[in-house]
Amino acid sequence: MNMLKSALIGLTVIGITMLSPSVFSAAQQAPSEKVEYYPHGQVAMAFARGATLAQGKSGQAIYQVLTAHRDGPGEVEIHTLDTDIVYVVEGTATFVTGGTPVGARHTAPNELRGKSIQGGVPHHLAPEDIIIIPHGVPHWFEAVRPPFHYLVIKVR
Repeated sequence: MNMLKSALIGLTVIGITMLSPSVFSAAQQAPSEKVEYYPHGQVAMAFARGATLAQGKSGQAIYQVLTAHRDGPGEVEIHTLDTDIVYVVEGTATFVTGGTPVGARHTAPNELRGKSIQGGVPHHLAPEDIIIIPHGVPHWFEAVRPPFHYLVIKVR
């Protein structure tokens, strides 16, 4: 499956995941101001730049759709307000959640970063996998096999 098709399927799955709890209360909410559509060319350009594809508000939730690429491991992340929903488009990685971050420091309001995680749970991510990381949970790409492309939906 090509990267763009996989990304679009991922967005659909993630959208359903985000909206499922609110389906029963949808009649009580005012409709969104507009429908947003991102054709595959625009999605591909966002992946090429590693850019934010979309951001907005749905009811009380604020969301962002980010395109991302990794060639190697990164820093541990801890978001005190945001839940991350990750959808793997291409490549594989070992992604660690939980445990104790090593060398955690504040890098921005409500954001911490660290060098590694001790005692976390490793997850072996592959194309079309989804992992949801609730706010406050340390998470880290410990190992990446490039090319590694993924979507991140941030929900606050």
